[in-house]
Amino acid sequence: MMSDDEQGLREPAPTSGETRHDLSGNSRDGVRHEGREPNGTPDDAALVGDEADSGDDDSSHKGRKKKQGSFWKELPILVVVALALAMVIKAFAVQAFYIPSQSMENTLKVGDRVLVNKIVYHTRDIKRGDVVVFNGLDSWDPEVQYPQPKNPVSKVLHAVGSAFGVVPGEKDYIKRVIGVPGDHVACCDAQGHVTVNGHPLVETSYIYTDPQTGEQNRPSDSKFKITVPAGHLWVMGDHREVSYDSRGHIGDPGGGTIPESRVIGRAFVVVWPLSRLKTLPIPSTFSTPGLALENGVLPETPLALGLIGAIPVTLLRRRFRIRRSR
Repeated sequence: MMSDDEQGLREPAPTSGETRHDLSGNSRDGVRHEGREPNGTPDDAALVGDEADSGDDDSSHKGRKKKQGSFWKELPILVVVALALAMVIKAFAVQAFYIPSQSMENTLKVGDRVLVNKIVYHTRDIKRGDVVVFNGLDSWDPEVQYPQPKNPVSKVLHAVGSAFGVVPGEKDYIKRVIGVPGDHVACCDAQGHVTVNGHPLVETSYIYTDPQTGEQNRPSDSKFKITVPAGHLWVMGDHREVSYDSRGHIGDPGGGTIPESRVIGRAFVVVWPLSRLKTLPIPSTFSTPGLALENGVLPETPLALGLIGAIPVTLLRRRFRIRRSR
């Protein structure tokens, strides 16, 4: 039996114009291998593809470098914008304050940071029981003395720290409002209570209590009696034994009271440390019926004045009717 070669099916020998390697680049099915020339070297398309891949890597690497560079260039701008926004908020809305003394314990402790609402008193009057921050400039001496920064850098850092409640302001105080304009504030009644308009304040919920002995401060060791002038406030610290408040300034102009115009805002929450996170509501004792005065007079007084004023009006009207009937 004849083999394939013998039957003429053997692969023809290359002609004189062809070489063996011309055929080696072709597969047995006659399809040319992509990406390589017959001599085994990469073709132009393959080179272009490799170069393109290399170019993509370079461009992505340059893009990453550009993004990183842009971030570091933009970072100072972001910091400046953040500080500017913080200063605007601090100036008009909310400010953080550092508690430097023991005068408001146990309500506030040394090192606490509180947020102060600076808008609230543009919408309502200052109320008894509010914890307020005020500026003692031209009136009270600071409770705690701190060395003043001397070099410009320290002054700037101190100003920034004070703005963000990291360091105390040298002229700022924090106290509780006991009497508002027109109130008659006195100490003490037969039970030792501070009275406002003749009504005793039950202050056990906020006056300092010694954590070791459980003994509570007395409402006041000193006696006083004052009518709060218009536009002023009578303020006291919750730690009555150590607080240098209105009682200690009775001999000053204003009789120990502070101007309402010096009030910066109302402290409404403790934000640091987190273990002491809490709000600062008005104690219930300041909601005692009959405690409040309206514009410096007792709430019953307007009704009495109205009745007194109505009598002559009624008499005149009655007389006028009698004359007309005649």
